Amino acid sequence: MGYRISEIATALGAQAFGAVDLLITDASEPASASETSLALAMSEQYADGLKQGKARAAILWDGADWQALGLEAAIFVPRPRYAMSGLTQLMDAGPDIDAGIHPTAIIHQTAKIGAGAAIGPFVVIGKDAVIGRNARIASHSSIAEYARIGDDALILNGVRIGARVVIGHRFIAQPGGVIGSDGFSFVTPEKSTVEQVRESLGNNVTASDQSWTRIHSLGTVNIGDDVETGANVTIDRGTIRATTIGRGSKLDNQVHIGHNVQVGEDCLLCGQVGIAGSSKIGNRVVMAGQCGVSDNIFVGDDVVAGGATKIFTNAPAGRVLLGSPAVKMASHIEMQKAIRRLPRFMKKRPTPSKDTTGN
Repeated sequence: MGYRISEIATALGAQAFGAVDLLITDASEPASASETSLALAMSEQYADGLKQGKARAAILWDGADWQALGLEAAIFVPRPRYAMSGLTQLMDAGPDIDAGIHPTAIIHQTAKIGAGAAIGPFVVIGKDAVIGRNARIASHSSIAEYARIGDDALILNGVRIGARVVIGHRFIAQPGGVIGSDGFSFVTPEKSTVEQVRESLGNNVTASDQSWTRIHSLGTVNIGDDVETGANVTIDRGTIRATTIGRGSKLDNQVHIGHNVQVGEDCLLCGQVGIAGSSKIGNRVVMAGQCGVSDNIFVGDDVVAGGATKIFTNAPAGRVLLGSPAVKMASHIEMQKAIRRLPRFMKKRPTPSKDTTGN
């Protein structure tokens, strides 16, 4: 099993030179490449690696002399990192889920399974659930009653999809995700200490006995087309209206989306991002790892937040943020420079002289 250089170039929309019929079995870093590997030497810094490895063919940086590098074939792409998406898609066989329905799967008699679907071992599908065409569901996953999943979905091992959740086409869920759990909503009979703190900013808070009563989640989760969720992602259902994830958004491992949250289209939320209840995230927002968003606020379109940024107030569209609390990235850098100067500043600060007058 392998790929001709010409086939790879066609899949990438790229140019190929040399022995285009050469058979490739895998992709590799240049230094560890075998004779049947396609070396990924996408910048000049990998030239020495090509000499260490045994690759006969490579994807090269623009302007590289492939013959001088001792190669028999080469592929040139205009944007190397983007080419990685096409190459990995071509070579990734995906999980091995047998076609049809595994005999250990439990599927309610009213559920509707689309043509070409593959349902793995110990999958449970509830009442009136709808599974789209060519969907693949790996072992030990569960789809609750009335859930709807679009065509060409890939749901990997141990994913839990709750009741009434609606998911679009080409959805990908990595193992262990939970979509449609109850929101974390609790209230006390009397005004709680949390409410007092919000109103007074910590002043005049009177602590007293309080017990928490659940507000049940009657809403659901709606997810658009081409969304991907990482391992152990958790998305809470809305209290009344749905929690929503817009088309094309990608959620990394351990991202948590609270109840009633609205995430826009083509957002990128990296590992351990947490978004508290009822906040609204615009389109094309990028949040690096461990970012946090407070409840009931708005983050505008095209906001970019650096790692561990904590957003406590509304963020206007296009803002680049960093820090806790979040400020403009340029401001945060200046603040950190000032903090680093503090020890030196304190050493240079003159010691106040004693007042001998008694005043």
